[in-house]
Amino acid sequence: MKILIYISRLFVAITFIFSGFVKLVDPLGSSYKFQEYFSVDVLNLEFLIPYALPFSIFLILAEIILGVMLLVGYLPKLTVWSLLGMILVFLFLTWYSAYYDKVTDCGCFGDAVKLTPWETFYKNVILIIFIVALLVKVEMIKPLFGLNSAKWISFFSFIGFLSIIYYVLIHLPIIDFRPYAVGKNIPMGMEYINNEEPPIHDFFLESVEGLDLTEKVLTTEEVLLVVIYNIEKSDMQGFSKIKTITDNAISKGYLVYALSSSLNEEYAAIKNKFNLNFEVLFCDEVTLKTIIRANPGIVTLNKGTVTGKYNWIDAEDVKF
Repeated sequence: MKILIYISRLFVAITFIFSGFVKLVDPLGSSYKFQEYFSVDVLNLEFLIPYALPFSIFLILAEIILGVMLLVGYLPKLTVWSLLGMILVFLFLTWYSAYYDKVTDCGCFGDAVKLTPWETFYKNVILIIFIVALLVKVEMIKPLFGLNSAKWISFFSFIGFLSIIYYVLIHLPIIDFRPYAVGKNIPMGMEYINNEEPPIHDFFLESVEGLDLTEKVLTTEEVLLVVIYNIEKSDMQGFSKIKTITDNAISKGYLVYALSSSLNEEYAAIKNKFNLNFEVLFCDEVTLKTIIRANPGIVTLNKGTVTGKYNWIDAEDVKF
């Protein structure tokens, strides 16, 4: 029995720590997923959409710190009951997504591991079995290094995780699992291999005049793109830095465009306000959110290969 409980403890702890970590490095990605769950087409809880980011941060921190607490053996009864409550919520969401075919990717492992809704549901069923076993024999969960050590490991882990979230929200994810990560080639990501759906399937850039400029952008050597997925929601103070860096890029011969899903009139307003010297291309909002977790953000390309990604706050770090 001791071996079974130890294996269950290790399996559950590592699963929650891994699941929490891959979302910890990209909390905005999780907030976008919760916005999808809260939308009218899924749970119809649109009043919660403005709280998607704090909600995702809370769940990410809870998920990873409970995993750590279970691993080191701190407050086992509280930890196991909390894990059970959390996994029951996840079980309902994944069942709902799978049964009603509402959300094709639950995001339980962020962008690191893609699972279908039914795969995720069955994964949660397995986790519940292990968690219930731990609950039945919770008295067998002892601290690995002593109670005092378990307490301080849990505390400093929480502080460390909180610091990581703060950093990535100010800058960009410290690990990028998406197909637009630095070093990835966008045209290659759009290719079908063995009849499997490519990781990039909605990268399409259209000019104000309705021209398809996707190929032009992906075949030019020096390209700088200012990604503004939604102008109304963008950080306006960032456009002063955007102005400086784009003028510098243009002077060095770079092809510069803004990418946005907003109306041309909205872009024209900020273009005039900040005296921007480049035009806008239109792209799907979800695609732009996937490309970079910043609004506005800066992406540099060389013949379709991503050479750099920067939040506007780090615009001075752009390398030419």
